Amino acid sequence: MQIILKKYILPLAHTFSISRESRDEQDTLIVGLTLNGKTGYGEATSNPYYKITIEGMMAEIQAVRDQIEDFDFDTPENFYAHLETLNLHKFTLCALDLAANDLYGKLKGKPLYEIWGTTTDQYPITNYTIGIDTIEKMVAKLKEKPWPLYKIKLGTNEDVEIIRELRKHTASVFRIDANTAWTADETIKNAPLLKELGVEFLEQPLKADDWEGMALVREQSVLPIIADESCIIESDVEACGPYFHGINIKLTKCGGLTPARRMIKKGRELGLQLMVGCMTESTVGISAIAQLLPQLDYVDMDGAMLLKRDLAKGVRILNNGKVIFPELPGSGIELL
Repeated sequence: MQIILKKYILPLAHTFSISRESRDEQDTLIVGLTLNGKTGYGEATSNPYYKITIEGMMAEIQAVRDQIEDFDFDTPENFYAHLETLNLHKFTLCALDLAANDLYGKLKGKPLYEIWGTTTDQYPITNYTIGIDTIEKMVAKLKEKPWPLYKIKLGTNEDVEIIRELRKHTASVFRIDANTAWTADETIKNAPLLKELGVEFLEQPLKADDWEGMALVREQSVLPIIADESCIIESDVEACGPYFHGINIKLTKCGGLTPARRMIKKGRELGLQLMVGCMTESTVGISAIAQLLPQLDYVDMDGAMLLKRDLAKGVRILNNGKVIFPELPGSGIELL
């Protein structure tokens, strides 16, 4: 097996702001795994919150390149077990695991969702994200992209006012992501106001380790609460069970499709609502997420839609939210 590594800088269509940062571009690592004339592709983005750089991930892979390339590849699960012995960061694991799954599907000649025993007859549509900005600019972004379902990033001094103003311009469903910016009291106070304004759920309103606050919110909030920063790796699923109504799984954070599928299984056992989110990936990462769609209640896979230029072909998302799956097997990825 041969490894291919390439760094890309993805320009964003608009400055993207959340409660703790703003950016105009997104660095990303594309990993290719080639075997028997087929190449599978995976992706992981840089992330300052988690102190992840592209150079760091590439250095990790280069340090164990021989151990990866010499592995007798058979299944993504066995390959992942091998990778876990190499002490790689979860983001690095994700890029390799996504590539391995794409490669496996291409070697088998089938899309991953079919290999996993699911169909695309029914699946949730993705939201489209509106980042934090002035109210006027947030309204302009909403009008620029008519969409049936929006995720609104909040964490300002005028959060409810923002939603009131946005509601004047669309009847679409809203989801709120405060990215840990609220307190328990703020969340409980804001929830009924936001529910009246057509908000479906609140994502990670409190700091990731504020379990006491989350217990209060879980008991008193009139809106469902979905974990994000509190649910990173597999062991977090059970920990989140008593405190949240659902979990948002990020492939880059948990280490890829292989652990994400185990998290989905555990979440179902616990009765949690299941969502998979993105990290402003290109179509490489988004196409991998799409393979999980039949297993999910919610999805946030608009990353490639936020880019000025993409770097790959794969799944396509139409303006009504419908997903067009590629004919190419695996995750269906081709680099441009």
